Amino acid sequence: MKEPSSPADALPVGARDDKPPAPGAGSGVLRAVRYAYRVPLLLWHLLIDLPLAVLLMSPLTATWRVGEERLDHRVIRLWSAGLARICGFRLRRQGTPLAGATLFVANHVTWADIVVLNSQRMMGFVAKREIAAWPVVGWMAARAETIFHQRGSTESMGGVLHEMLARLRAGRSVAVFPEGRTGDGREIGTFHARIFLAAVETAAPVQPVALRYGPRGSAQSVVAFQRGEHFLGNVLRLLGEPPRRADVIFLEPILPGASAGRRGIADLARDRIATAMRS
Repeated sequence: MKEPSSPADALPVGARDDKPPAPGAGSGVLRAVRYAYRVPLLLWHLLIDLPLAVLLMSPLTATWRVGEERLDHRVIRLWSAGLARICGFRLRRQGTPLAGATLFVANHVTWADIVVLNSQRMMGFVAKREIAAWPVVGWMAARAETIFHQRGSTESMGGVLHEMLARLRAGRSVAVFPEGRTGDGREIGTFHARIFLAAVETAAPVQPVALRYGPRGSAQSVVAFQRGEHFLGNVLRLLGEPPRRADVIFLEPILPGASAGRRGIADLARDRIATAMRS
């Protein structure tokens, strides 16, 4: 697969020059209005909804089911959807996530990617260990069966792959961001092939998922971390941003044997996501 010759090649035209809006009189007033109603909603979500979610996710209710879905998985989905909406995201799903043992792979833009994906299906992410220390999101990520990985550690990656293999063999799903890190939102990075070994070893299908913020991905760079921006700073900025669409596009799965080896699967998954971003 041909890699993009420049960052702009990976995203639609509308995403190339998209920058956070410059503060001004009008934008300042609108941001203040958004903070005025979103901050109380966020506090309610953290102080009221979160304790209720914890009660419903206790060991006593772990085996309860709502239809075909476990109760704790339903709670995580609903709580994640609520947080996404408070932060201004209007979720829109295309396609259908596979059931059972599946390796979901998505492009990585911001911390909200985990929340957006968990709002659609309980997946059990592989995520950097630093997320475990993030307020609220880190706690919920741990409850959502996240596998935390110490970047740059070969020993940690070995443990991650072992856990991924165990989960897939047990019929459970795992989600990964094969780029390994977030970027500036203007390009899709290389997909690291090693993380696909678990799918090859277990003959599990791989389902690519395109995360697209704004029409045709026009807000990727707005949602992404800005230079020098950390988790809390990004959250606070997003709370003041105008509402925007967040497309979660479940693409055609890559079935066992459909592509040669983990490198072939990685390239095909990236290609399908890049194509969806341009459509």
